[in-house]
Amino acid sequence: MIDVTVVGSGPNGLAAAVTMARAGLSVHLLERADTIGGGLRSAEVTMPGYLSDVCSAVHPAALASPFFRAFELRERVRFLVPKVSYAHPLDHGRAGIAWRDLDRTAAGLGVDGRAWRRLFRPLVDSIGGVVDFTGSQLLRMPHDPIAAARYALRVLEYGSGLGRHIRFRDDVAPAMLAGVAAHAAAPIPSLSAAGAGLLLATHAHAHGWGYPRGGSQAIADALAADLLEHGGRIETGVNVQRLDDLEPSKVVLLDTSVRFLAAFAPLPRRYLRQLQNYRYGAAIAKVDFAVNAPVPWSNPDVRHAPTVHVGGSRREIAQAENAVRRGRHPMRPYVLLTQQSVLDDSRAPEGHQVLWAYTHVPLGSSVDATRVITEQIERFAPGFRDTVIVSVPTTAARLAEYNPNDVGGDILGGQVTLRQLVQRPVLSTKPWRTPIPGVYLCSAATPPGPAVHGMNGWYAARLALRDVFGITQPPRLGIGE
Repeated sequence: MIDVTVVGSGPNGLAAAVTMARAGLSVHLLERADTIGGGLRSAEVTMPGYLSDVCSAVHPAALASPFFRAFELRERVRFLVPKVSYAHPLDHGRAGIAWRDLDRTAAGLGVDGRAWRRLFRPLVDSIGGVVDFTGSQLLRMPHDPIAAARYALRVLEYGSGLGRHIRFRDDVAPAMLAGVAAHAAAPIPSLSAAGAGLLLATHAHAHGWGYPRGGSQAIADALAADLLEHGGRIETGVNVQRLDDLEPSKVVLLDTSVRFLAAFAPLPRRYLRQLQNYRYGAAIAKVDFAVNAPVPWSNPDVRHAPTVHVGGSRREIAQAENAVRRGRHPMRPYVLLTQQSVLDDSRAPEGHQVLWAYTHVPLGSSVDATRVITEQIERFAPGFRDTVIVSVPTTAARLAEYNPNDVGGDILGGQVTLRQLVQRPVLSTKPWRTPIPGVYLCSAATPPGPAVHGMNGWYAARLALRDVFGITQPPRLGIGE
């Protein structure tokens, strides 16, 4: 009998598999697709010689993640960390530039510089405590209560919508905060959007936002290599649907959706009802571009930022995101764009670039977002259309077909709301454990939620080690250990 079967090779499935293999257990990892990685895959999406990230592209959480720090990811994968974490263009050539240097960012915000510094300095200085508080389930005491309180009070302030009136007098800083908050695909203002935005912006001034040279696939490949080195097996092209599809094993770890779990095996009625009440959020519609020149942003500083939040003012972004929540496709949407070639010359031929851009759309949408995304970029970078060689759209519906974990095109594993951060997917002090003996859920639908940090898989694996194998000391994960 196999000790451990892991279903799904996204970052959390790989993290769980590595943890179990490092504990000396036999591990068999199964992946439905022909390649491993889940949301970490990279491929020549547009044309040969142009390497794009299929889903995740920028990794602020990976650099701060306790799991990846223990795994010594930065010693295994070459991360490129820019001086500019993100940029936010506005009309008339203006822009907010989030330098990794907090003081330099504040200096560029003029009248609102001191307010920006007061907002983020305490969070940056206690980044370890902030990551601890946000990097697990909320149903526990934080290790650093002061850092947790500072973060929570700021989330309350901005989640209520009061912060932009209390702290800022100009419109650039509020737009920058809206740009990072919109990563959560949640209403603006809301506590969940504020929490995500403040965490991302804190990472921007602390560890920075990292980009693996050669694409996000490098993270998956590093995890897979460690798994194989410690005796694990990986099998691709295996379409698991039910528990009966698996060989007998003592533990099964599912890096899958809640919807998959609900059909995987018979479940107690109360637990199944909780899974059926689990809600998915906004989806994404994505476009990959191959371009023959750098994007001609009106503000030259934006050209240095690998990540650009395109959407205009705070009010415009809030209107667009809230329209999506009402089932509409906004004509001037929020666009999350990465121009990885600013840092990474391995992505495209010399002088050319790849661009990765998505916008939020209603769940299950089949709308091609190429036109609205192009128009928004052109708004802040006149002449952008003339640089495009090829554009390849991926609708939300198509994304869900490509990766069933992205139900309806929701890449976050379910709505990011305060309720679903506490109840993810059920209200429990051990939400990774299911009622099926030996079966654990370890995907983004468990705490601490979405992002490439591997923590969901790490927590689930550690719980299974204690429950099933009586191993209470987590295995060492570092190189040579």
